[in-house]
Amino acid sequence: MSDQNLNRRNFLAGAGAVASALSAAAPSFAKMSAKSAARVIGANDRINVGAIGVGGRGTYVANEFAKADKAGANCQVVAVCDVYQKRVTRNKEHFTKLYEKCDGYLDYREIVGRPDVDAVIVATPDHWHAKIALEAMDHGKDVYLEKPMCHTVDEARQLVNTVKETKRVLQVGSQTTSGDQWHQARRVISEGYLGKMLMSQGSYHRNSSNGEWNWTIDPNAGPTAKGDDYIDWKMWVGPAKSRPWDPDRFFRFRKYWDYSGGIATDLFYHVVAPMNICWGEAQFPYKVMAAGGIYEFKNLPEDPSKPDREVPDTFHLIGEYSKGHSIVLSSSMANSQHIPGLIRGHGASLIMVEHGRFEGFAPHITLKAERRQDKYIVPELEAKFKGESEIKIPIKEMDTMQTHVNNFLSCMRTRQKPTLDVETGARAQVLITMAVQSYREGRILYFDEEKWKVVPKPPRG
Repeated sequence: MSDQNLNRRNFLAGAGAVASALSAAAPSFAKMSAKSAARVIGANDRINVGAIGVGGRGTYVANEFAKADKAGANCQVVAVCDVYQKRVTRNKEHFTKLYEKCDGYLDYREIVGRPDVDAVIVATPDHWHAKIALEAMDHGKDVYLEKPMCHTVDEARQLVNTVKETKRVLQVGSQTTSGDQWHQARRVISEGYLGKMLMSQGSYHRNSSNGEWNWTIDPNAGPTAKGDDYIDWKMWVGPAKSRPWDPDRFFRFRKYWDYSGGIATDLFYHVVAPMNICWGEAQFPYKVMAAGGIYEFKNLPEDPSKPDREVPDTFHLIGEYSKGHSIVLSSSMANSQHIPGLIRGHGASLIMVEHGRFEGFAPHITLKAERRQDKYIVPELEAKFKGESEIKIPIKEMDTMQTHVNNFLSCMRTRQKPTLDVETGARAQVLITMAVQSYREGRILYFDEEKWKVVPKPPRG
């Protein structure tokens, strides 16, 4: 067995030990083998889906699978899981009405251990993403893994290795990557319309009166509550640092480093993943630096005496790539004005989203040639631009969420690589995870691609 496989086994064993220490093992889980064979899904077989983590996002994604089924994708949600009983009850009842039967669990291992479940949706807080996905793949499940795909660089490596070893289909749930503009951009870049690629830029801005991620807290819910108000807090904390019950951490987890990277992992993933598709070859960053701060949302709106968040409300990063180009991203949760999403080349620029909203529809992408005194900076581009300074390429409007879900379901049947496959997803993840680390440590960081390690100095070679 290779060192990589051994490391993965140790990683899974550790994840299992955490879960076992937190709650009594469910009967079906206790009987699971270390590795299970997946059911071969024929073209006409119905795909059984289990949803793990059915808060707001998980419920939405599960319903998108049900929507795809209605449109002919032939799948059904057969089980749901969450550590909050109210969410389990609500979703169990909802999907039972749709499919006659849907089981509900507090322990995700009940779903992972079911031989009739073909795929799982993982929409838990970020710090559980990799552990559940790895366990699911080791038991023969394909995985629709909400962004960010994981919480650490090493988890990204484990996911890449496990997809290769188990040959499972893993789609990272950043549905914007199914938009037509990124694939059209990839085509024109590959055809040489930019000349030498220099820099990509983008942003993700919001402005909420209460501060981003200050979602509603249910005052009756908690680990000592009964019935639908019960929350298995210890299971939810899982591999993170043990802490006493804190409803702000549970309901607003994206504000805390233990469970999230804030802006970088929640929002920049929707920018970095499409950029990697545009470039034509997903790439690891070579050098990463980040800055920002908590400039506006310093105190909880309902209690000004308490700190509002650990993660910054304003954040920006620069990533450099060994092939000689950079990415520059900006964001604030206290200002909603975006900057255009574009890629600059020596010979031309490509504007993918002029309005700057990477999850929004753009009716066209625009190529703008670099010219001086009516002469092209890169003479070879004159023929491509046919003497014009600007080319607009129309973009097909689509439901990107449904396109993304259907792509995953189709790949489950064909065993092809999905739109946002694990390797592309990992390269986006490394950039944003390194940016979080750079911000927290206040220093420039480098990535040793060969060793999959974040290092303080440029790697050799």
